[in-house]
Amino acid sequence: MDVVNQLVAQGQFRVLKVPLGFIKVLQWFFAIFAFSTCGSYSGVFRMAVECKNRTESDLRIEVEFEYPFRLHQVYFDAPTCKERNRERVFLVGDYSSSAEFFVTIGVFAFLYSTAALSIYVFFYEKYKENNKGPLIDLGVTAVFAFMWLVSSAAWAKGLSDVKTATDPDKVITLIEACEQRENTCREVHDPVMSGLNTSVAFGFINLVLWAGNLWFVFKETGIIAPFMRAPPPEGKPAPDAYGQQGAYEQDPYASNQGGYQPEYNQQGYNQDAEYGQGYGQQGAPTSFSNQM
Repeated sequence: MDVVNQLVAQGQFRVLKVPLGFIKVLQWFFAIFAFSTCGSYSGVFRMAVECKNRTESDLRIEVEFEYPFRLHQVYFDAPTCKERNRERVFLVGDYSSSAEFFVTIGVFAFLYSTAALSIYVFFYEKYKENNKGPLIDLGVTAVFAFMWLVSSAAWAKGLSDVKTATDPDKVITLIEACEQRENTCREVHDPVMSGLNTSVAFGFINLVLWAGNLWFVFKETGIIAPFMRAPPPEGKPAPDAYGQQGAYEQDPYASNQGGYQPEYNQQGYNQDAEYGQGYGQQGAPTSFSNQM
């Protein structure tokens, strides 16, 4: 229990509020809806066969079928309208491949979404390290987006065939007694296909979610980061060029000032020294006494 509390305390649940984590949560939920609505389906339809001899009729023929829709293994007993005999009739078609493929993609998408959410929440720093995590996530997301497209399209076609194969009006044509005009065959109850229709809708919703999430996972790789930098404002030089220009403006001024000052001082001091020296020679007392 302490380990669980520690993991919860260290978890970065804020990642679930950003598109990367939020869309992954939606993928987790809709993957469950997709494979559960298809994999748990079971349907039934009813027919009635009225023979010329009413005692040989059967007005409640029930036919049950379910996932994975191997309809060629589904059968029912129908009256032949001949001396109370009955015949065994099999449905037509095997649509298990498209249905099982759709459910398999849904289960694997659910498992991957669970693992990805765990990494986002508890190991996000490891996920971002060296961009290996985002790159792997991007590749897997692209594969699942493509698989959802293929499996949803295949299952949509398979569902259309299942509806045709389980249509009571079509199944009646398989009964031998219904070929005789003196006998009457009719449907009593159609199978409810709303659950299977929903599974196809969930499949294409998953396609949109996984394809749309490619952009947000791609942003985590950092490949686009160098192209997202804002350009410098117009009319202003770049910071490096401005610094270099300032340096060039200050250096010449400083060198000229420093070169001019020593030259000025040197000339000034030399003139004063020569003037003082001449004054000393003309006004010196020793020179006056010597002239006297």
